[in-house]
Amino acid sequence: MEYKMLESIGYILPAAITGLVAYYMFNGFIKQQSSEKSLELLAQKKKESLPIKLQAYERMLLFCDRITPSKMLVRVKPISENTQEYLQLLIASLEQEFEHNLVQQIYISNDSWTAILATKNTIINKLKQLSETSNSANELRENVILYYSKSLPPTDTAISFIKNDVKNLL
Repeated sequence: MEYKMLESIGYILPAAITGLVAYYMFNGFIKQQSSEKSLELLAQKKKESLPIKLQAYERMLLFCDRITPSKMLVRVKPISENTQEYLQLLIASLEQEFEHNLVQQIYISNDSWTAILATKNTIINKLKQLSETSNSANELRENVILYYSKSLPPTDTAISFIKNDVKNLL
């Protein structure tokens, strides 16, 4: 009886060890396959989303270029000599550009979006500040051009954030 028990253990023990080794090997293989598939799906997702993100960054770069004060003054001419009317026209133009590109914040980094928002608000505040010392729309234009000829426009900061993000994407 003892001999039969030892004989049974002799058959069961190698079978159990072989079964455990096979289980761990197949389990590792399945995990590796799952991991490879996940990486493949992630790579495919990035490949599909990259053009959309790049397009969003392009649009926001164009937005920054369009709201650069010197370029905006060339594009938006005063309709009267009233300083406040011209200021409102400039702000409305800037806000319209911003609202047109508002959805792009989904695709760009928080840092770039914050820089763009700060740029927009800085330009609006500076326009308001310069309008207080201007007596006419043309004088406001001259004051803005004079001010920004002496200092860098805030759009340069936002543009550098955008360029840095695009560099990191690529």
